[in-house]
Amino acid sequence: MAKGYWISCYRAIKDQGKLDAYAKLAGAAVQAAGGRPLVRGAPAKTYEKGLNLRTVVVEFDSLAAAQAARDSAAYQEALRALGDGAERDFRIVEGVA
Repeated sequence: MAKGYWISCYRAIKDQGKLDAYAKLAGAAVQAAGGRPLVRGAPAKTYEKGLNLRTVVVEFDSLAAAQAARDSAAYQEALRALGDGAERDFRIVEGVA
């Protein structure tokens, strides 16, 4: 079964306090759902017109687990804490195998 991945790129951080509150709640929600953070931070180097954006990648055992974690009450609470504190691109992607 292919794994599922959350991929987030932060276009703008508007309120660091809200982001910190989100990170605390989201970290607990991800851990409870079996997620494993693989990447968290700014790129070491960008190529081919890449943008220097904070990037987060979280691995789950399956696509269904990644989607369930996103829809969980615990993660929804984290999103409420984030509110308008950041502008980001969030997607869930299925692994290749």
